[in-house]
Amino acid sequence: MKRVSSLAGSILAVAAMPALAGPFTFQFQTVISPGDTEFTQLLGINNASAIAGYFGDGAVVPNNGFTLVLPSGYTAENFPGSAQTQVVGINNTGETVGFYIDAAGVNHGFTYAGGTFTDVSNTNTTTVTQLLGVNDSGVAAGYWSDAAGNFHPFTFAGGSFTSIPVPGLVSAQATGVNNAGWVSGFNLTNGGADSEGFLDQGGVFTLLQVPGSSFTQALGLNNVGDVVGTYVDSMDNMHGFIYSLSSGTYQTVDDPLGVGTTTVNGVNDLGQLVGFYTLGTNTDGVLQTDGFVATPTPEPASLLLLATALAGAVLILRKRHAR
Repeated sequence: MKRVSSLAGSILAVAAMPALAGPFTFQFQTVISPGDTEFTQLLGINNASAIAGYFGDGAVVPNNGFTLVLPSGYTAENFPGSAQTQVVGINNTGETVGFYIDAAGVNHGFTYAGGTFTDVSNTNTTTVTQLLGVNDSGVAAGYWSDAAGNFHPFTFAGGSFTSIPVPGLVSAQATGVNNAGWVSGFNLTNGGADSEGFLDQGGVFTLLQVPGSSFTQALGLNNVGDVVGTYVDSMDNMHGFIYSLSSGTYQTVDDPLGVGTTTVNGVNDLGQLVGFYTLGTNTDGVLQTDGFVATPTPEPASLLLLATALAGAVLILRKRHAR
């Protein structure tokens, strides 16, 4: 008989620890893929600083997925036979998730682990399934689209989809999931003109709205309770943000090269952020889009210890589970 419950419980307890109080300052590093120097998005990062993303605007240059180990360790990751691929999430085992577009324009979710791609398509839809985040147990978060174009959030594990009952659900996406099973996401309202983020802690929902904004999207979270995303201010400028669950406070994050056009899409347990910003129109007639990595300065030592403890606990659990 496998005895894993007590250790699993300790992992959840550690994962549920409150985040450190901010605000933090960051050192920003611009990342531009050589595959398309005019369009790069970084979307996920794990505790080893391995990054998920893609290059190509999708119109002139197709989306091409990759993983990246800085400064220049790009590894192509494209679903076989796909027309376009975006790699969106990466966990601490190196498993990635994302979506690909086939020749007919249909979006399919996928997982990639151990050198194997697995198609993940919700049978409720014939147009859109996307996976946007994954935890260390391989539980993924994403959404599917109905015939009216409304989004329906879910988690996916063991071949099964579980719907997320977001309060006031209109059109929502689940964008991240951590080791405690908490889920981040957002709900579009007012015909998509407004958006409200959310954090789902096992059915207990915290609604997220940056003060003064009617458009907030939670796009990722880590194992210490930080939620990241983007919001639009009263002047229609876009900014990244970090939300601390423990203090209930928001911190605006802008790449210095993209103030007012910044999106933060991913965060690891060390507090490192990844995202992208836009500049003027490039030679293809599309906005120049550059990725970035933002590292806290100085890096919080307690977060490093926490991340190390989490990684060690997961490894021990897997070894015991394999016996």
